[in-house]
Amino acid sequence: GIKMNASTALAPIIILTIAIADSVHILLTVFQEMRAGRSKQDALVESLRINAEPVFLTSLTTTIGFLSLNFSDSPPFHALGNITAIGVVAAWVFSMTVLPALVAILPLRIKPRAEGRRLPMDRFGDFVVSRRRPLLWGMIALTLISISFIPRLELDDRFVEWFDKSIPFRADTDFATANLTGPYVLEFSIGSGEPGGISEPAYLKRLETFSTWLRAQPEVAHVNSFTDIMKRLNKSMHGDDPGWYRLPNRRNLAAQYLLLYEMSLPYGLDLNSQINLDKSATRLTVILDTLPQKQILEVIDRAEAWQAANMPPQMQAKATGTIVMFVRLAIRNIISMLSGTALAFLLISATLIVALRSFRLGLISLIPNFIPVLITFGLWGIFVGEIGIIASMITATSLGLIVDDTVHILSKYNRARREHGMGTHDAVRFTFSHVGTALWMTTLVLIAGFAVLASSSFKLNVDLGILTAIAISIALLMDFLLLPPLLMLMDKEKQ
Repeated sequence: GIKMNASTALAPIIILTIAIADSVHILLTVFQEMRAGRSKQDALVESLRINAEPVFLTSLTTTIGFLSLNFSDSPPFHALGNITAIGVVAAWVFSMTVLPALVAILPLRIKPRAEGRRLPMDRFGDFVVSRRRPLLWGMIALTLISISFIPRLELDDRFVEWFDKSIPFRADTDFATANLTGPYVLEFSIGSGEPGGISEPAYLKRLETFSTWLRAQPEVAHVNSFTDIMKRLNKSMHGDDPGWYRLPNRRNLAAQYLLLYEMSLPYGLDLNSQINLDKSATRLTVILDTLPQKQILEVIDRAEAWQAANMPPQMQAKATGTIVMFVRLAIRNIISMLSGTALAFLLISATLIVALRSFRLGLISLIPNFIPVLITFGLWGIFVGEIGIIASMITATSLGLIVDDTVHILSKYNRARREHGMGTHDAVRFTFSHVGTALWMTTLVLIAGFAVLASSSFKLNVDLGILTAIAISIALLMDFLLLPPLLMLMDKEKQ
């Protein structure tokens, strides 16, 4: 089985939200057909005929989006993507089998709509058709302005701040950071190149020089070096004379001091945590202040550059430690997810082109699907300015969700053109009349579902919920105000 964690705990909420969205389209079409005068049975059959393809396509594209999380370097994201993908497929199966059966069995009374009565979405369709040019240029301007703020985003993850202050780990860590030292620790394994080489005066001198340089860095709170032990030993062996608080100047003397010190230590308090077994390398620990990810990377780069310029090859070491893993994780995830997002984008595009049987419509559909993610990052750059590891997955997951509205709009638009022989303007009005209300409702359901994540005590879940909700909202805006004008522009010669 798959172990539950902070990431996989999101799957039930996401699956439930998507399942409701599938059901809404089928039910609203049933209601719409019954208001038009059909019997419940005929309305249900017509609803399944109309919605079978778009509901299948939306489930397929959503599944592709979440499966692309397998390209991430973070195993919890793999589990989240796989669980959600399975749930989305199950939701589609139940929406196409159990839901129609329940509708057929349970009583359902819908009053027929008065002849000639116009609904709000009918009037909205007229508005979009009559204002198509201002809407097109307005949406383009909004997109360009929002995208211009993306460079303001800084990649920053402080893993301690992933947890809410109500979590004991966060409270304890904050207290320790304020009163002792923090969890931002770098480790260097400084080799000497030979067994017993850590007693060599030249090695100790270079190690001490590196330690002194590290202590001089403004971001460093404390440095724990093997040379501190050797200086204390030298001082102790000379009657605690402060003048002897310096490194031994002979290798055999340093080795004897070290042997004597190790023999005097009780069991469990030896130096195995600071030197290796053959005494060819020592551990250098650097404790940093609470810093943003960018500054931690700068410290690491400076330290490694200083070693390259001032230490022999055998003494040069890469920084390691938990904090190094976390600061590199977001960057690695973004790089690895680029291929996942690109593959998802290509598969979703190919799916739409094949399903709509139109290369032109498939290409047009890409515009309102990719823009919402860019605008979301732009708005995040304006109001927040920092983003972390969640940036690596938001594009892929959002793309699989926001394409749903586009699929339903293009499906109804295609149906109006092919089955009813409508012109471009009438097809747009038909689309809003038949699917507009359903898109409003499914969007509200998705926003509400992902907004629930904002109440989480885990920051990654909060950011995922807020960013996805924003992307879904903007996607509806683009599908209502940008996609129809684009369709009318492309098909104007056929009007």
